[in-house]
Amino acid sequence: MDLAFLAPLLDRTGPWASVYLDTSRATEDAARRRALIDRAAVQRLADAGADGPTRAAVRDHLAAAPAAGSPPGRALFAADGEVALDVPLAVSPPDVAATWAPLPHTAPLLGLLDDAVPACLVAAVDRTGAGLRRYELGRGEPMGTVEGPQWQGRGHRAPPTDRYEWHYRHRVEDTWERTAGIVAEHLARSWPNSGAHLLVLTGGTRERRAVHDRLPPHLQAVTVELDGGATGDAFDRRLAEAWADHRGRHLAELLDAFRTGVGRPGAHGTDAAGTQTAPGPAAQGIPAVQSAARQHQLAALLLQAGGHDPERPVWTGPEPEHLGTDRSDLRGMGVRHPAQAPAADALLRAAAACAAEAVLVPETTPGPPGGLGAVLRWPA
Repeated sequence: MDLAFLAPLLDRTGPWASVYLDTSRATEDAARRRALIDRAAVQRLADAGADGPTRAAVRDHLAAAPAAGSPPGRALFAADGEVALDVPLAVSPPDVAATWAPLPHTAPLLGLLDDAVPACLVAAVDRTGAGLRRYELGRGEPMGTVEGPQWQGRGHRAPPTDRYEWHYRHRVEDTWERTAGIVAEHLARSWPNSGAHLLVLTGGTRERRAVHDRLPPHLQAVTVELDGGATGDAFDRRLAEAWADHRGRHLAELLDAFRTGVGRPGAHGTDAAGTQTAPGPAAQGIPAVQSAARQHQLAALLLQAGGHDPERPVWTGPEPEHLGTDRSDLRGMGVRHPAQAPAADALLRAAAACAAEAVLVPETTPGPPGGLGAVLRWPA
């Protein structure tokens, strides 16, 4: 999961109100039920000790939510009398949850945002160009079109009978090849800012293959081709299958990199502060992962439900790299008032600050011991 959307949570010191609630409107009494849920969320913030301005900001924000098109759930994060982030959830939270703590309680997002919902850029390719859509949380958003050079064809023709017809056919072929190059170039430029993790090419086999072959290697690695058009139930099923396959391969690659990178038991060293570090491009356990986070080494943070490490308290300060297992660690960093927070919340903040991703490892999959690990950008 790309954590860039957490950026609004990085420049405030807190304390933070974090609220998770069901916002679906699928029943006849949805309006009344929703009002009760909103009221319960604000009351639970009051019980947790949240200040009046922040409670009022959450209350007003919920009251202003549109009546139609609501997602299954929402997560709100507020501080200093202002809602800093409102995240639509792919899964309804089982109950209203509200906390008031030094850091935003972001750990539940990994399960409620649900990476099973595709985040894809879809290009429907034909001989004239491509139509682009971005899919996220089950919804498609148009992203414009790409048009190739205009060529006035002459309709269906019989097989070439003379050299003039031969030149005509080759000129049409050249126009089509240039169109494929234009589409591939546009996709390569758009990809970094698209927020997508999988590029999907649809349309005729020959057309989409021509675009695929012209993509840069790094983009080809996250590109799949799907038969047919880019609308309808059949397309939705094929897209879901492609996304599940992509997620499975990505998780397997990360876990393989993690297992290879942590090295043998007893091979760990210590950094300049005496904190245990990993011998290679991976880390496991709170001390080693915290040390990597402080040095902005995180490439992927691995969390596994059921592990004890993500829930263990660590010491934190105003900045994402303010992390330590003891209060004295933070004092040594110049933090006057260290505070405790669950390791998962503190490390997710640090991962977002260094543009790392976060992955929730299924409980049925062998993951990092204790439920916490990381793949690093370079060896410790």
